[in-house]
Amino acid sequence: MDLNTVLTLISARSRADLAALGRTVVPLAGGTDLFGDPQAHLTGLVDLQTLGWAPLTVTDGGLDIAATCTIAELSRLPEAIGLAAHPLFFQCSAALYGSFKIWNVATVGGNLCASLPAGPMTALAAALDGEILVWRSNGTDERLPAVDFVTGNQTNRLEPGDVLRSIFLPASTLGSRTAFRRFALSPLGRSATLLIGRADVGGGFVLTVTAGTRHPVQLRYDRAPSASALSRDIAAIDVWFTDAHGAADWRRGVSVGLGEEIRRELESGGSATAWADAREEVRA
Repeated sequence: MDLNTVLTLISARSRADLAALGRTVVPLAGGTDLFGDPQAHLTGLVDLQTLGWAPLTVTDGGLDIAATCTIAELSRLPEAIGLAAHPLFFQCSAALYGSFKIWNVATVGGNLCASLPAGPMTALAAALDGEILVWRSNGTDERLPAVDFVTGNQTNRLEPGDVLRSIFLPASTLGSRTAFRRFALSPLGRSATLLIGRADVGGGFVLTVTAGTRHPVQLRYDRAPSASALSRDIAAIDVWFTDAHGAADWRRGVSVGLGEEIRRELESGGSATAWADAREEVRA
């Protein structure tokens, strides 16, 4: 869709160029969401792609994902980097409502900033206890838990002029075993509910519920819960919502069933790979 009120396009080369951002001048990354609807209030765009951020960076502590990393780049993450949690990268990429053409343009940061409940990058970042780096408009940096970044249907913790810089996934959760479940009204439709379970090396169990809730919800346990406890806790979530992709009570019921599938899958066991060993394999 043409944005016929936009008069300026700035190709950002440094953080100083982001000073132009505000209520009527917004960041441009992939643009798949930005150009998807009328934006009559906008007068300018600031292109973030020209900043040249490395899409994926392996560090001693984990994995850093630039906001401008595309879904396609994330989906091709080498298996050794992802460790036990590696399947999630493709699973969440494939959950994006869009064709392969969208994969090559849409960005991880853009999906988070769109803040749709069904955003699979929100689910990925929250499920792996990711940390969001925000460049505030006043020049400061702020790090936020990914699970708290999205606050509601299309709302988040960004203020006008702010930029989501990157998402950091710690080694501790990249080494966790995970289980993924998603349900939609049609095979290629937008997710009606999306759940990710995580079994940590230390024995903890974390279930992240998204898509059917207004914002991500995490259920955390010191060890794997009983079937009745998990079912009760999922049913007790109070931010289910209704839209064209499913009714709130139906989403709750489906999620209870998927949560039990996840619990059983993670009970089957399995071992995690040491982050340092996998990191050296990638660099070799």
